[in-house]
Amino acid sequence: MKKALLVIDMQVDFCPGGALAVTGGDSIIPVINQIMPRFDLVVATQDWHPIGHISFASTHIGESPGSSIQTSYGEQILWPDHCVQGYRGSAFHPDLDTNPFSMILRKGTRKDLDSYSAFLENDRTTMTGLEGYLKNLRISTLYVCGLATDYCVYYTVMDALKLGFETKVIEDAVKEVGIPEGSLLNAVNNMKQGGAALLLSKDLE
Repeated sequence: MKKALLVIDMQVDFCPGGALAVTGGDSIIPVINQIMPRFDLVVATQDWHPIGHISFASTHIGESPGSSIQTSYGEQILWPDHCVQGYRGSAFHPDLDTNPFSMILRKGTRKDLDSYSAFLENDRTTMTGLEGYLKNLRISTLYVCGLATDYCVYYTVMDALKLGFETKVIEDAVKEVGIPEGSLLNAVNNMKQGGAALLLSKDLE
């Protein structure tokens, strides 16, 4: 049984000092670096937005980060400009060891469509191709780490479960945004109810 590690959005803009910083986001990097060699495959995702992306509050007149708009694919929370293609904030954090990566999946590349999940964009119909890549390599078990627990990690985990992967979240290798209040608890409860297991890195098989 082959297992893969998904490293979600460990980028400069999501770590302290970045445009959309997760508190303590960089603190999980040593754990991720330590566990990567234990997997058959490591896939990293990277938010990769064009200038004027639909998720940027600055794209919408009168809107501010934290508000939301209605789009053709439903509600979209608005964020500060972040992970803009080719800019420093979109790069992986310099402390992250990228050598183990077998593939880098860039998401949110379309100007009019956001993407939280590594498997499906936010219209919930457009596939990223990750499912086929993993299944062609006979990967059946996924371990997920990275940023952020209540958004991109959460959506990735929920989609992985629906697509038939045994899915596990490494609790000491994820961090949450925490917006809105209660988002972390909601995400954790839903992941557990959906069938995901939560474990610590020290308990990896």
